[in-house]
Amino acid sequence: MTDGLELQQCGDLRLCIRDRGAGNAVVLLHGTTANLGVWDDVVELLGDGVRTVAVDQRGHGRSGKPLTGYGAGEYSDDVAALIRTLGLAPAVVVGHSLGARNAVVLAARHPELVAGVVAVDYTPFVEGEVLDDLKARVAAGDRIFETRAEVERYLRKRYPLITEQAVARRAAYGYTATAAGYRPLADPAAMAQTVDGLRTDFVDEASSVEAPVTLVRGRLSRIVSDDAFRRTRELRPDFRAVELPEVDHYVPEERPDIVADEIRHLLARTLGRDLAASTTEEPATT
Repeated sequence: MTDGLELQQCGDLRLCIRDRGAGNAVVLLHGTTANLGVWDDVVELLGDGVRTVAVDQRGHGRSGKPLTGYGAGEYSDDVAALIRTLGLAPAVVVGHSLGARNAVVLAARHPELVAGVVAVDYTPFVEGEVLDDLKARVAAGDRIFETRAEVERYLRKRYPLITEQAVARRAAYGYTATAAGYRPLADPAAMAQTVDGLRTDFVDEASSVEAPVTLVRGRLSRIVSDDAFRRTRELRPDFRAVELPEVDHYVPEERPDIVADEIRHLLARTLGRDLAASTTEEPATT
């Protein structure tokens, strides 16, 4: 499952990526504690006619883990450096959760690099108590597991709506065997700083983005409340808004078909790529 990974130097930081396909570039950014493997199904659906670059963000997976620098600026500047290094601009940037925040901030800070954004289940106006709960869940995941099977049982309980294949990928990509057992690759100090960084709002960046943005939300999300989504839509009524029933926060692993279709939609809108959509039902757009 970890075939095709490579380390790319971006300034002082090395980022682990998987670079696949050819054509217009799509950069894929995961959420807190996750890794580039969460995008595998989306990448398969897009196929080799799109260049997909999935990234382990700083502090996560097999990328560098500096002691500090886990705010929106540092995360987004890493991606800007990657886009420049690989010559990907203008790229469609797709982010889930933490990655969605970083994609929006990137588009505001470096508009010349970003053709459009798909922001999956994270918006401005996420409530403080939601982040308190997230921080507790993140801290609880920093533990040693005796076996890979124990890791998978934990992940299956934590992410009840993702597929068995997605559970296996998270275990394969996100954990490493040590003498004591299996432990997460995500650095615990970096994760704590990352969640604290999410408390800094990015309303100004969301307000100023000029590139087209698509918001995707699972209606069962524990992260993006009805109120946070409503306020974001009022802030930017021009953003395309898609809500998915019976889906929670982990949309790329529950409905990768919809995420792939929204990427195709944005590629067609921004870069003139008319890519065949899946045959799934049309999501609810509002």
